[in-house]
Amino acid sequence: MVGRIIKNISNEYTVLSDNGDILNLKPRGKFRYLEENIKVGDFVEFDLNTITKILERKNTFLRPFISNVDYVLIITSLKRPDINYELLDKFLINVESENVTPIIVITKTDLASSTEICELDQNMAYYRKFYNVFYSDYNGLKEKDSLLKLLDNKISVVSGQTGAGKSHLLNTLKEDLHLKTQEISDALGRGKHTTRHTELIKIENFYIADTPGFSSLDLINIKSKNLKECFPEFVEELNKCKYNECTHTHEPSCIIKQKLQEGTILKSRYENYLKFYLDLKENEKVYKR
Repeated sequence: MVGRIIKNISNEYTVLSDNGDILNLKPRGKFRYLEENIKVGDFVEFDLNTITKILERKNTFLRPFISNVDYVLIITSLKRPDINYELLDKFLINVESENVTPIIVITKTDLASSTEICELDQNMAYYRKFYNVFYSDYNGLKEKDSLLKLLDNKISVVSGQTGAGKSHLLNTLKEDLHLKTQEISDALGRGKHTTRHTELIKIENFYIADTPGFSSLDLINIKSKNLKECFPEFVEELNKCKYNECTHTHEPSCIIKQKLQEGTILKSRYENYLKFYLDLKENEKVYKR
């Protein structure tokens, strides 16, 4: 029999079978000795009591610990905690590197001043060229119907910084969900963890997963030479540079640096690319030693 893992707590997995049955199963003992762990989102083979095999994945993530998704909703708050464009770009890169479509959701817009909203709108006008962007506040999600239509018949996951409002967003999408939310810690200046496990939640005709949040993010499984492929504005200019292997860092006749000078490419995006590229190059040197 075949089904999809929709929840994992400790070593017990909830499986939604192809015929619609929901079963609580444990993996066969052999999985203890395999490097690959079972993830929420996995398609698996199972018998009456036991998961016996993980089927091939179309994509997989370490953080969040999930697989086989169509969209990742990257949740970032405008205030408390304040928006961090470097962190946002790291999320986008990790999603792009798995060939999954990211969606940006900016929360807590009601806490910002008119000046901050104006600055956000200017930045998001650039991001909207490449990504779907939605705004949310305490009263709900703007353009909710558009997002629901986008997610229809898909498997998605919400991911983002701790305290950004992931659980609140899911409560907005499904009013009877009642996921636990907490206020930001004034002493620490960041959110408190409210989600303790990963679970696929059914909303209308799609599934979406809430995941534990985190305040920092490393670039994983990405090589410096491939980083430019995770920036859609760079991909648009593919093969227009003088050198085929242009890194867009120091080479002459680089179309990306030209677009930057013209103001076509957002300065913060290029600065983040340069920082990430240099960090990856440095890490690659360390691993070669």
